[in-house]
Amino acid sequence: MEPTTVVTPVTSWYRATARDLPWRSPDCSAWGVLVSEVMLQQTQVDRVLPLWRAWMDRWPTPQSLATAPLDDVLRAWDRLGYPRRARWLWQAAQIIGTRFDGAVPDDEILLRELPGIGPYTAAAVAAFAFGKPSVVLDTNVRRVLARAVLGEAHPPAHITAAERTLAESLLPTQNAALWSVAVMELGALVCRARDPRCAECPIADQCAWRAAGYPQAAHPRRTSRPFAGSDRQARGAIMAVLRESDTAVTADAFPINDPTQQARALQTLIDDGLVHHDDGTYILPGRS
Repeated sequence: MEPTTVVTPVTSWYRATARDLPWRSPDCSAWGVLVSEVMLQQTQVDRVLPLWRAWMDRWPTPQSLATAPLDDVLRAWDRLGYPRRARWLWQAAQIIGTRFDGAVPDDEILLRELPGIGPYTAAAVAAFAFGKPSVVLDTNVRRVLARAVLGEAHPPAHITAAERTLAESLLPTQNAALWSVAVMELGALVCRARDPRCAECPIADQCAWRAAGYPQAAHPRRTSRPFAGSDRQARGAIMAVLRESDTAVTADAFPINDPTQQARALQTLIDDGLVHHDDGTYILPGRS
């Protein structure tokens, strides 16, 4: 598949059908893009949208978040999940203020020095906030490339050097960021993991997977662990109680039936700096 045969139909499709998301607006700041990318880690767009808007209204700049009490930040994160991300954003805001004069860095290497910013998020911020020709490889992009180019139902569990080389070969010399967001949108809305909408795909006639008759995956697709009964659910239940409490509480305030699981979940929250423990009581950090 040549870049010239795929880029134009995908970007044209994107221009005509893309979701109107606030962090895609030309008026969105680099900080807004960074916040969106952290919130979108393992989280659906519909869940992120209202919280992102409330967050940006309250903390529109890194400086405004950096001076906020951590407990307020954790409460504002609400039930978005993976609350370490809220603490990472708070810490990143402080680093941006002290090391980068309050401006989100536009360099992937510098972005990766911020807490919670890995290779994908750094590339996404560089591309979508600054228009850099970064190789943005999320699950959706990887699935599109695996199917359209390699004829495989799903990409491997982890990003390979060959995948990155393939993505680099398709990156156009102009409007690279547009291509990146367009192919990501294609994977999210059309080339879905289950029930792909091939009739709506702008490159269906070039798709190697479709041409091969939709062969099954050569390697098993990763499956998510059930949320119900998990330690993650227990952590969420603990954080929900602490967000609603203005004072320290004891362990019997948490609605978890398994004391071993509760102790394990509490310890990981303490280790992550999300819960303060003192003399048998628990409270969000920063509260007294």
